[in-house]
Amino acid sequence: MGFWQHQLAGPTDPSHDAAWEEPEPRKGFFTDTSICIGCKACEVACKEWNAIPEDGLSLTGNSYDNTGALGASTWRHVAFVEQTADRIEEARASGRRLVDLGMPALRPPDAPHAHPSGASGTAPAGLEGVVPTAVADDGSLDAMAAAARTAEATGTLPDFRWLMASDVCKHCTHAGCLDVCPTGALFRTEHGTVVVQADVCNGCGYCVAACPFGVIERREDERGDKRGGGVVSNVGVAQKCTLCYDRLGHDQTPACAQACPTTSIKFGTLAEMLDTARDRVEVLHDNGFTEARLYGANSHDGVGGTGSVFLLLDEPEVYGLPPDPRVPTADLPDMFRKAGIAAVAMLGMAVAAFAGRRR
Repeated sequence: MGFWQHQLAGPTDPSHDAAWEEPEPRKGFFTDTSICIGCKACEVACKEWNAIPEDGLSLTGNSYDNTGALGASTWRHVAFVEQTADRIEEARASGRRLVDLGMPALRPPDAPHAHPSGASGTAPAGLEGVVPTAVADDGSLDAMAAAARTAEATGTLPDFRWLMASDVCKHCTHAGCLDVCPTGALFRTEHGTVVVQADVCNGCGYCVAACPFGVIERREDERGDKRGGGVVSNVGVAQKCTLCYDRLGHDQTPACAQACPTTSIKFGTLAEMLDTARDRVEVLHDNGFTEARLYGANSHDGVGGTGSVFLLLDEPEVYGLPPDPRVPTADLPDMFRKAGIAAVAMLGMAVAAFAGRRR
């Protein structure tokens, strides 16, 4: 079975494995980076709703990215990537290679094709320079699509573009942070998401090392010293996105998706998000944007697929994402098997040595 055919099933629902008798349909995000405008409304809404401490107030020198990465005080992070025409061409060439490998086969052959060949759609943000002036004045989506297809055929590319993407916890199907937590502070919710219980976490940090995406982190805080009455600095409990677990219980949309003005962040059942993501990729491919690809939609990757699916316009590494994420605990069964074999072999040698001495 080919790599892209593995994406047909999509990530499975892990709630049953967590012993939920009547779990809700698995919830998730679809982040369409092609229409992200970098406004950071998601970052602000996340901080306001979850009462996350302020951070990222200093200039980093990395374009408009003032938060840098996901962390204990940054549950949503908007990345800004500047690209010249040379890099844009490399991204499209990479996308064409994926298409040659069979990437369009994102759904079963008998499934309805939501967007027939030639369907129009919005151009990715930052690619407006591809549209000739005479066509851009038209302002129609059909004109944008035609211009994009012409650009693909003629090799016309903008001199510069922004890639902006709002990153978040992936809520993995096989979550390494959940596997290694010794206190049960991390748990799988009835919605298939992964949440930290701050009052149970002991701050051991095992989950920090177990996350292949570098999402989870411990927040340094100050607590009163009961012995001397002073204030001491401590490494606090682990913190990360909860997918607004408190809002889900009241059938509300997570704060970041609610605040997104371009619907770049979409929320719903994961099955609906996967269908929407695949439809969007097909539209962009039809319009000449061969660099469009999905991330997190493959149930056969190293984390079993994710609850946060992304549409990217370049390779994952460009966005700071691992190209082949793998949960660190995946090798535990094999390690235990080999350890068992080694233990039996050592026991056998010890018995043989003891028997030899008796003789």
